[in-house]
Amino acid sequence: MVVFAGQGDARRTMDLLWRPGERAPGPGPKPGLSVDAIVAAAVAVADAEGMGALSMRAVGERLGRTAMALYTYVPGKGELVDLMYDRALAELPSGYDPGEGWRAAVTAWAEDSWAFYLRHPWMLQVSQARPVLGPNEYRALETLLNVLSGTGLGARDVRHAVSTLSNVVRGSAQIVAESREAVRATGRSEEEWWYSRTEVLQSIAPDFAERFPATVRLDTEAPPEPAAEDVSYLEHAARTAFEGGLALVLDGIEAAVARAGGSPPRM
Repeated sequence: MVVFAGQGDARRTMDLLWRPGERAPGPGPKPGLSVDAIVAAAVAVADAEGMGALSMRAVGERLGRTAMALYTYVPGKGELVDLMYDRALAELPSGYDPGEGWRAAVTAWAEDSWAFYLRHPWMLQVSQARPVLGPNEYRALETLLNVLSGTGLGARDVRHAVSTLSNVVRGSAQIVAESREAVRATGRSEEEWWYSRTEVLQSIAPDFAERFPATVRLDTEAPPEPAAEDVSYLEHAARTAFEGGLALVLDGIEAAVARAGGSPPRM
């Protein structure tokens, strides 16, 4: 399931995201409902049941209200998705200690982002094709840009680094999220699925090794590492890919820094 941001009214959505001229609440009784309360309830619904369960009715029920009561504050689901996405991003740190160098800071950023996506797997269903353009989305970008500013790379290389790092983290976390969802959606464990399929594959393609020698050589020379008992094979593979891919990207950034006349690569 892919959800596209920006489906609601542009002016109303931007007003709710940025809240220009908003005043701090004054004394007196607080309203029973608010935009913040609705967004928090929507995030809770998506965390617990997935994006497919999100509706104005489901959010209203969580708040003990009707769906109609929410429309005074949030025009509809299109605007709500944008608000949820941007609100969740507020959880991410806004800065990292540069004392140990940019590589350590980027690694910490990646680890925090990985954990964040697995706390909120529905975020991975919101397409990156159309950004939300909210303040927390920009704050998250600003955080990584500030870390990479310590490399001395030019703007174009920094742009490429941001895109590649984001794809490594998001893509690896998405495999884990989808692996967990597959078990819930199909009722079959990952192990059951793999065993049944590979057994059939071996019987109907006995010449597999001759047809796909590079694949067989990879599995022979670099077999998958065994996973812990409480972690599925695919989750373990995704985590390994995350760590290995991140290391390769960081090595590439270091090489680019060296070419640009910055600090030399690690030995």
